[in-house]
Amino acid sequence: MDISKASPLSRLFGGGSPFEALSEHIRQVDRGADLLTSFFNASTEGDWDRAGALYTEISECEHEADDLKDRIRLNLPNTLFLPISRSDLLELVEAQDKIINKIKDIAGLMTGRRMQFPPSLLAPINKYIQVTIDTVHQARKVLEELDDVLESGFGRNVSEMIEDMVVELGKLEKRADEEQIAIRRSLLAQESELPPLEVMFLYQVIDWIGTVSDRAERVGARLQIMMAR
Repeated sequence: MDISKASPLSRLFGGGSPFEALSEHIRQVDRGADLLTSFFNASTEGDWDRAGALYTEISECEHEADDLKDRIRLNLPNTLFLPISRSDLLELVEAQDKIINKIKDIAGLMTGRRMQFPPSLLAPINKYIQVTIDTVHQARKVLEELDDVLESGFGRNVSEMIEDMVVELGKLEKRADEEQIAIRRSLLAQESELPPLEVMFLYQVIDWIGTVSDRAERVGARLQIMMAR
């Protein structure tokens, strides 16, 4: 569906629409999530030059996402002639933005402190990160179906498909929670062998990775709320 032709909002967004800006926003978030995988690989190898460059790229994604968020906020009229409320759209973009903000926080902390996970935790942490990034990918896929939802007028078939995708997103978030519990248990068993300050920051990074998956799941929850109204 070409929303720019279907919506009077296109004139306010330079030929596009807030939905196109939302899609571009989640793509920047998704790109930042992918960069996080490369960042962890670089930090594991102790390649801090590359890790620093990747942190810069993640920051650029976050800045671009902020620009898109501001563009949506500043140009969105008080009333939309669409089956979605203004407040729902603003809450959705805020939910998306919190994902990339936390990804930047993770990379920034690890770069600043040159943090590395103990070798015994590398396999589980990599699995944990991948599941977390999968939740972000799934959130992007759910949002990309928004055009079809609008085109169908929230028709039954499309709405059911969105519901199925949101359910899958919830399952991924639950898997991330399970991975986090297992990693925290492993780290607890090794605490006495590691510097206390290092342990504290390792727990913080583990927690922040979980926050990324939590926030991705909330994007799906916001879409469910939008569809239910």
